Amino acid sequence: MGYIRNGFAKTKNILPRLKKVALISFFGSLIASVLFVVVLKWFPVYITPLVLLRASEYALDGKWVSIQKDWVSLEEISPHLRKAVIASEDPKFLSHSGFDFEAIAKAIEANKRRKVKMGASTISQQTAKNVFLYPSRTFIRKGLEAYFTVLIENIWDKRRILEVYLNVIELGPGIYGAEAAAQHYFQKSARNLAQGEAQLFAAILPNPRKWNPKRPTNFVLRRRNFIKRNLALLGNSYFKPTM
Repeated sequence: MGYIRNGFAKTKNILPRLKKVALISFFGSLIASVLFVVVLKWFPVYITPLVLLRASEYALDGKWVSIQKDWVSLEEISPHLRKAVIASEDPKFLSHSGFDFEAIAKAIEANKRRKVKMGASTISQQTAKNVFLYPSRTFIRKGLEAYFTVLIENIWDKRRILEVYLNVIELGPGIYGAEAAAQHYFQKSARNLAQGEAQLFAAILPNPRKWNPKRPTNFVLRRRNFIKRNLALLGNSYFKPTM
């Protein structure tokens, strides 16, 4: 019985220590994540979890796919592309605070009837996922995505969010960011992308490893037309001069 009592006593002594360690770890992680977001407000994002994941996937499949990724400022990316991705991915980007709750509600309702699930992630959410997390549909990952979305919306501004997004998005096998994609597909800088080229880039975003802006399928062309209509509906006055 003495051994049992001693065991219980030791357990009671250990539990408060474990709670203290857990609390320190939790708040330490929060502080570290905030500091990381603050640092990336000013510094380029050269590597992301998605780049590492894709590289490992290609390696496991026995494929050699070189990573093409070049960081450029927002001013060095064609305004046509900036507008096209907003019209394609997130028409309310300049007015929401990270989440488009109307689009989320519509997606939830539509997904009750659809086999292929419809997404409602904003550019801010996609940026949070691409920079800080990994592709997954788990509740934990979605919760972390929401957390980092709130952080970047409050620490960065819309210009920075769009700049990072356009520099880290996947635009083909091993191709990340607008500059690398423009050089790969059209042998020109992202600054010089024509309107039609920019709209085709935006059109392939749902599946950039399957679709090619130089060889657009009928589906990609329909998406490009959808983007054109959205741009017309939004109008030039919607986009800030710097966007």
